[in-house]
Amino acid sequence: MKEYIDTGKKDTRSGFGAGLAELGNSNPKVVALTADLKGSLKMDQFAAEHPERFFEVGIAEANMVGMAAGMALSGYIPFIGTFANFASARVMDQIRQSVCYSQTNVKIAASHAGITLGEDGATHQTLEDIGIMRMLPGMVVINPCDYNQTKAATIAAAAWNGPVYLRFGRPGVPNFTPADQKFEIGKAVKLNDGEDVTLIATGHLVWEAILAARELEARGVSVDLLDIATIKPIDREAVLSSVRKTGRVVVAEEHLIAGGLGEVVAGLLATTCPAPMRFVAIDDKFGQSGKPAELMSAYGLDAAHIVEAALSLR
Repeated sequence: MKEYIDTGKKDTRSGFGAGLAELGNSNPKVVALTADLKGSLKMDQFAAEHPERFFEVGIAEANMVGMAAGMALSGYIPFIGTFANFASARVMDQIRQSVCYSQTNVKIAASHAGITLGEDGATHQTLEDIGIMRMLPGMVVINPCDYNQTKAATIAAAAWNGPVYLRFGRPGVPNFTPADQKFEIGKAVKLNDGEDVTLIATGHLVWEAILAARELEARGVSVDLLDIATIKPIDREAVLSSVRKTGRVVVAEEHLIAGGLGEVVAGLLATTCPAPMRFVAIDDKFGQSGKPAELMSAYGLDAAHIVEAALSLR
């Protein structure tokens, strides 16, 4: 098993803020909008350094999407920032009509996603947003795993011509990917080569998958491990190559089974390379208030549950 070093826990939303600040200095077409959540989205540096390109719209998310679409049609690259539950379900109509149907170059920065939002509870723990966004024609869906990858993905999103949904979280998580990485939309990252089982993970579950792979290899199970940050378009070649080699697969994500990465992989395999499969995700439940680590364990989203799922395929 390759060695990955946690250089210190950092929240992925700060990776977005760092990427946005860098874009502010390198690309004068980048503008930023938020719905009363500048601090939570870590947009402070961009706002301070480029006040003429920062727009605080208040608690008016639908209006923010319309404004961003208009700015995109005027040649700008708008990033809109709010919580994931507001960035997906609340403004689904505006995103569908003004962003995807109209093919406007809007980037949706969705923070505080998943059950690791923690104590805010079920109303704010967004577990269905990947499914909502990936169903929209033309929408790219990115769910990076740590601070460094989120920063790189933010910069890559600005260079992509078309709508992007960029998902990240609130708590500090291990930061282990290279600081100087170049993020390539639509490409998986191979974290380990193995022969017995494929582990596919996204977002906060990538580190848990690394821990699981270490445990599995200590038990004599060779793990092929993929970090899938781009859920749409998925890296078909990487997934199929791995599963054809191992013949079995576990997909881990901080999302409902319905609509998530697991269903994307299952659909791909069903038509191309059928294989036994397990889902490490939330099965038709809302979240609840609690500490992030406790919730991850309670909902079966930790390394121990990934190990259990993999061993059940033997």
